[in-house]
Amino acid sequence: MTVTVPSQRPASADLLIHGGDVLTVDEAGTIVPDGAVAVRDGEIVEVGPAEELRTRYAGAETLDATGCLVLPGLVNAHTHLAMTLLRGRADDVTLQGFLERVIRWESELLSAENVATAIRVAIAESVRAGVTSALDMYWFHEAAERVAREAGWRLHTGPTFMDVPDPADGIAYEDRLAWARRDLASRTPRPGTRPVLFAHSAYTLSPEQLTEIAALAREFGALLHIHAAENATEVATVEVRYGKRPIELLDSLGLLGPDLLLAHTVDLTGAEIAALARTGTSVAHCPVSNLKLGCGIAPVPRMLSAGVTVGLGTDGAVSSNSLDVLRSLGLAALVHKADGDPTAVGAEQAVRMATIEGARALGLDDHLGSLEAGKRADLIVLDLGGPHLAPRHDPWSTLAYAARAEDVRDTLVDGRVLMRGRTLTTLDEGAALTDLAALVSRADLV
Repeated sequence: MTVTVPSQRPASADLLIHGGDVLTVDEAGTIVPDGAVAVRDGEIVEVGPAEELRTRYAGAETLDATGCLVLPGLVNAHTHLAMTLLRGRADDVTLQGFLERVIRWESELLSAENVATAIRVAIAESVRAGVTSALDMYWFHEAAERVAREAGWRLHTGPTFMDVPDPADGIAYEDRLAWARRDLASRTPRPGTRPVLFAHSAYTLSPEQLTEIAALAREFGALLHIHAAENATEVATVEVRYGKRPIELLDSLGLLGPDLLLAHTVDLTGAEIAALARTGTSVAHCPVSNLKLGCGIAPVPRMLSAGVTVGLGTDGAVSSNSLDVLRSLGLAALVHKADGDPTAVGAEQAVRMATIEGARALGLDDHLGSLEAGKRADLIVLDLGGPHLAPRHDPWSTLAYAARAEDVRDTLVDGRVLMRGRTLTTLDEGAALTDLAALVSRADLV
């Protein structure tokens, strides 16, 4: 058995999570039965057998994980969190019909205050589902960040670009570059985070605008996140407008690369998959949303075979109706078997997509996504006591094919317990739900 041990053991730890089976999701796929994770100042300092670590860190606060599985927190690599405001309002429509409804409602409903109200519920839902960080493309990101900081939750967000006549935040494209520059310049680096810019898509931004946004992202070392090739209609629209398919267009503009993360990529050619692999461009796979909107199934097995990094996203709570990454994980492990190959995406691969590969897609795999010394202590404790999880033969399979969000017992970010025993500790869930219900009742959406 291989365990993660720092080169110099610290004299103390703040917290010791012990007694459960530890699924590290390190490169070797190490599993530590009856293991423990020692944490100090929000960082993992050691992973190993519980008996040894209990002795070594006798003074630490403890979290007993007996009968549970301890694993890295789940990474939501693509979402629009505050769209909890509109959950259930745009179902059983195409992507284009969905966008027509939602963009109009957003212009009427969104404000910094309303986004803050909606994201409190989104964070509560995410924490309950074992999601410890998310890449969130949405309006009024400053309000979202404020709520996330108060809750102690890891949110990756920043300015969003979408050249529409009436942007929800009232900032016209002509002013957005200067606004985004100020935002990026004001950020203080913190472990487990990086600056982010969002360019909605090649059909809501011109090639010139995409190039400007990408240049700004590179200037600040920011991750650039774009919707791309979500369905055949989008691909046809971009091809008619610019003579190139979305991935071809982004490649011709020099945007593909390791600091670009694309959402969806359902409609891809073999040459486009090769381009993603060649440039180190990552992808956020959103199987629930893609199926619900009738977009199709992304060619994930082909992307993985080519060496493309693929993480998992839920998309927003309007297009998927859920922020449950475990649900996306399970579907990712199943849907690609439809062509007759049960090995297309295996259980371990799907779990990795929801953890370390999601972190890698964000360029944060040195800090997040696995339980190893030196990484941030973002982890979850999953209760294995339910009859639907018995018997416990293999933790990878348990997570991919049997586990549910309700099985998550404890959620920690930076070593801080955000949910203990299925009770949220940093966010008033009841008040958040009441506030959202009041906001929705006041809304006049037709």
